[in-house]
Amino acid sequence: MIRYIEELSLNAWASLQTVVYDGWILRFSNGYTKRANSINPIYGSTEDLDYKLQYCEDIFLARNLKPVFKMTKSVYPESLDAILEERGYTSIDHTSVQLLSLSELRNPVIHTVRFDQELTDEWLNQFCMLNNQKANKTTMKQMLSLILPKTCFVSLYDSDTLVGCGLGVLERGYLGVFDIVTDLRHRNRGFGEQLMLNLLKWGKDNGAEYAYLQVMLNNAPARRLYSKLGFQESYRYWYRLKE
Repeated sequence: MIRYIEELSLNAWASLQTVVYDGWILRFSNGYTKRANSINPIYGSTEDLDYKLQYCEDIFLARNLKPVFKMTKSVYPESLDAILEERGYTSIDHTSVQLLSLSELRNPVIHTVRFDQELTDEWLNQFCMLNNQKANKTTMKQMLSLILPKTCFVSLYDSDTLVGCGLGVLERGYLGVFDIVTDLRHRNRGFGEQLMLNLLKWGKDNGAEYAYLQVMLNNAPARRLYSKLGFQESYRYWYRLKE
């Protein structure tokens, strides 16, 4: 299951460049998000580990990026986490990957929502405004335009006022939920839940049987929301970063 969800999330959050090296997937996207700028050791490895680690470090440093590994309990080799710690890699950003069956999904009660199946400048501008990501707008546009599975860019309104937006990516019966953000001025009023329910309903209507998402362990408000919706933890991941 870990490898399955990791594959789905790799496809859902496209990187600008990818190198496949002896079972490891190296991703590069101008430094925007660790997910898209990291080494993913999710398949079997046969090459000399010291040589392989040095190669990965060199290729990241050559692009002015800090070497970053995305880790789960199902990496190859199994001892990699301890080896990286010995090499000076710090463990950061511990994250819960959660799943939800859509079989008994509640219907939303707010329907002032817009769904776009292709990236629009309007949605991108909205997201950058709500999430303070204007500096990464160009890279974001490139990355989001590269997503191949069926995609939904959702925006929720209160009358004519934008209150939140998010992204769903549907592949192999699983809806990946990403970049859920609500306006600071409209939080704690149930809009986040309604945004999620609308996006999950879109996924179910388009053939999804399950939804998955990733939430950092220190994000207590988001974890409470997802628990209320019925999401349950499947596994965790974290990053190993070398300064």
